Amino acid sequence: MKLYILEDEVLILQHLLQMLQKISFLQVVGHSAYVAEASKEIPLLKPDIVLADIRLKDGDSFTLFNNIDTEDFQVIFLTAYDQYAIQALNLGAFAYLLKPIDDVALATVLNKCYHHREQELFNKQQLQIARTHYLENDTNNAKRIALKSLEYIEIVLIEDIIYCQSDKGYTTFYLKDKREILVSKGLKEYELMLLSMGFLRCHQSYLINFNYVKKYFREGYLQMYDNSQIPVSSRKREEVLRYLQNIS
Repeated sequence: MKLYILEDEVLILQHLLQMLQKISFLQVVGHSAYVAEASKEIPLLKPDIVLADIRLKDGDSFTLFNNIDTEDFQVIFLTAYDQYAIQALNLGAFAYLLKPIDDVALATVLNKCYHHREQELFNKQQLQIARTHYLENDTNNAKRIALKSLEYIEIVLIEDIIYCQSDKGYTTFYLKDKREILVSKGLKEYELMLLSMGFLRCHQSYLINFNYVKKYFREGYLQMYDNSQIPVSSRKREEVLRYLQNIS
């Protein structure tokens, strides 16, 4: 696994590098003391894990992770201030560690990251198997899904869903009749079924029905038939282009 470090205290950085050399499954691919530099390097180096101090010389890493795509790496925050913990976890951090960094605590968290990523890879393989099975068997008959809101359970035809958007553990389904249904489950709860039904995860927060895609803009977003504009993460652009090229 590739790891990037965002840390502006030299002694802490040196200590981290010494500890990380002992972990066989990790490769440190870069480090920086500056938010501006990290915002350019992280998308290029594509790490699996980012160890990030919160307060840095030119800003804070919360701002950085709000402005770049964090879909394909896990964030572990390093901080001397415990009051940042809730903010870190709300941002979607895998974990946070208090300074001074304890060797055992760091190793434990990194091992959890490793096994979590292995599980993610397995899940992706299962999704691909499900998608392949669906395509090979040409299962095009109407499918339905039960959406459980706070007030009711509604049965919806999958072909009527334009896209789904997740936010902090909730998912909103946008339908072709312009209705919206909010459910108290994350996007992953529906991903397995919908990916096998012609949907595409184009961003960490969006799952789209490719039948409703109208345009793809090179800047990195899709326009749907309801004129919604859906962002496409940098790592998903090749997959989106493959989908477009296979449309007949």
